[in-house]
Amino acid sequence: MKRDTQPAVSASRRRRTTAVAAAVGSCALVLAAGTPATAHGSPGGHKKAEYVALGDSYTSGPAIPTQVDANCARSDHNYPSLVTAQRQGTVLDDVSCAGATTEEMWKPQGTNGPQLDAVGRGTDLVTVQIGGNDVGFGSIIATCAQLSAQDLAGNPCQRHYTASGVDQLTLAVLQTAPKVARVLRDVHHRAPYARVVVVGYPDLLPDDGSGCYPSVPFAAQDFPYLRDTEKRLNLMLRLTAAFNHAEYVDTYAPTRGHDMCKAPADRWIEPLRPASPAAPAHPNAKGEAAMAGAVLERLDRGHGR
Repeated sequence: MKRDTQPAVSASRRRRTTAVAAAVGSCALVLAAGTPATAHGSPGGHKKAEYVALGDSYTSGPAIPTQVDANCARSDHNYPSLVTAQRQGTVLDDVSCAGATTEEMWKPQGTNGPQLDAVGRGTDLVTVQIGGNDVGFGSIIATCAQLSAQDLAGNPCQRHYTASGVDQLTLAVLQTAPKVARVLRDVHHRAPYARVVVVGYPDLLPDDGSGCYPSVPFAAQDFPYLRDTEKRLNLMLRLTAAFNHAEYVDTYAPTRGHDMCKAPADRWIEPLRPASPAAPAHPNAKGEAAMAGAVLERLDRGHGR
C-alpha cells in the first residue's frame, strides 16, 4: 500500500506547491505593478515620490529669478519648485512651459518635448495648470486694452466679444473643457496610480469689479466682465477635474486682494508694466508662493475632491 499511496501524496504536495508558487507570483506581480511606493525602490525599500508639473506660464514663472530654462521661461521659484522644497523625499520633473496650450501636452514646444512624455507609471503626483492659453489670455488682454480707448467709462471689450449675440469668451471656456478633460484622461492612462491635481488661476483683477486705468488699460465696465470670465474658466476647471477623477486647487481665493491693480508692495500679480520680476499680467514671486501654499494645503488634506 505504501508503494500505491506515496505517488498520490507526492502529487498532492506538488499540486499544493505549484498553487502556492502561482499565488505568490501573482501577488508579486500585483505589488510590482500596483504599488507605486515600492515600484522604484531605493536601498532600504523607500522610494522618492515622483512629481511631474504640467502647465503654462502661470506654472513656469517667466522672469522670476532664477530662470532655469530659457525656452520655457521656467523659474526655480515657481510653485512646483516651492511645493517640492516643502515635501521631503519628493523629486520634481517640471516640464511646464510658457505659451503652452493643451496641444503642447502632446507636441514639442521649442526645444522641449511633449509635456506628457514626463508622466509614467512611476509618477506619484501630477499637477496640471492649463487652459488659459486655449481661451486666449494674451489676445484678450491685447484686444481689450486696444478697445478701451473707444469708451473708457463703458464696456467696449464686452461689446466686442458679445456682438454676435453669443459671448465668445464664455464659448471659448466651454470649448476648452473637453481639451482639459482629454489631458486628464491621458495623465490617468500614463500614471494610473498618481494623484492628479488641477490647479486653477489666481485673482488677476479686482474681485469687487473696480478698475485701475491706466495701470491696467481696460475700460471701467470691462473689469467686472473680464473678472467674471476668469471665474468661469476656474469653474470649468473645477468641474472638469471632478468629472475626470482629479482634485482641484483654488488659487483665486488665496490671492484675492493681491491682483494687478494693487500697489507694488501688495500685489502678487504684476500689471502690464511689471514693477517686480515677472511677465506682464502674471504672478510674481509672491504670487507663485501663494499658489504653492494652496497646492500644499490641498495635498496635506489627503485625497478628495
